[in-house]
Amino acid sequence: MNVRRAGRKAWHKARMFLLLAGCAGVALASDGWVATKQGPPGKDLNTVYFADAKHGWIAGDGGFVMSTTDGGKSWTQQQVDTDHAINDIYFRNKEEGYLLAGNRIFSTENGGRVWREVRRFLPADFNGAEPELYSVRFASKKKGWIVGSISRRNKVVNSLVLQTKDGGASWQRLVVPTRDELINLDFINNERGWVVGASGTILHTRDGGMTWIPQRSNTDVTLYSVDFRGDRKGWAVGEKGTILRTTDGGETWIPTTALVHATLLSVRFLDDDNGWIAGHGGVILRTGDGGASWVQQDSKTTRNIYALYIDKHAGWAVGGDGTVLVYEL
Repeated sequence: MNVRRAGRKAWHKARMFLLLAGCAGVALASDGWVATKQGPPGKDLNTVYFADAKHGWIAGDGGFVMSTTDGGKSWTQQQVDTDHAINDIYFRNKEEGYLLAGNRIFSTENGGRVWREVRRFLPADFNGAEPELYSVRFASKKKGWIVGSISRRNKVVNSLVLQTKDGGASWQRLVVPTRDELINLDFINNERGWVVGASGTILHTRDGGMTWIPQRSNTDVTLYSVDFRGDRKGWAVGEKGTILRTTDGGETWIPTTALVHATLLSVRFLDDDNGWIAGHGGVILRTGDGGASWVQQDSKTTRNIYALYIDKHAGWAVGGDGTVLVYEL
């Protein structure tokens, strides 16, 4: 099961086209995104990550991964020993990275030229139930976390949170106060992190995941993505156009009206003020005031958009039918 899609992914060579944006600074532009079809019909891309302005990766259905070392001007397919859809990819630097495919964790120490399996979780580990891994983040060289779910006959029966303290060489399951599916996480340092998931679940830790405290989201919709800037300002998005923001570390979450009802799947902020949200039907929203208000941008696609990556150089988005969107900041 994959919580972010409509189909999934496996494609061949691709090439990105960067747009030299005519608008200055952080002006709210409606025409800054360029959509380029990268894969065969019916295959999705689920995740995108850039370690710096030049080194990036996109991944999706069928164990498909491509990398760039020139900021997206050219791409090279990488080989991973899986035909499962890749749910997430994360790099600590341009060489050391991790990806999640079904119930397996892969790592690389050379930018993805070689991916090796470091852990596989089996139904036998969970009394016959099937694990799936959705999201991975590291806060330092040694400490990282993964969230996911455990299902029996395609029904989620428990949450799954894993932690490593040795750079991914070993992983231990953490106890959390929910059995709901957990989908996405964000850590700002080795101690403080947030997780979101089904039934409006938001969990927060102040001790690196040893204990988790539920936060009140005041919604029961599934939340698919969370992003924090420092220990106070954060945002979460999910079903039915749900956008939540906090300015006190999640003690209170405030709903924001965005005038869209599509499921929102990814939220990323460049700084305290400027952020983007993407979701079903090609929806992309942008804010310049910390998420108090949002403006819809023209993504030039109606495909679902599953993941965003934003840095000071460019914005990247990936989604259904092999679609990649590029926006130069």
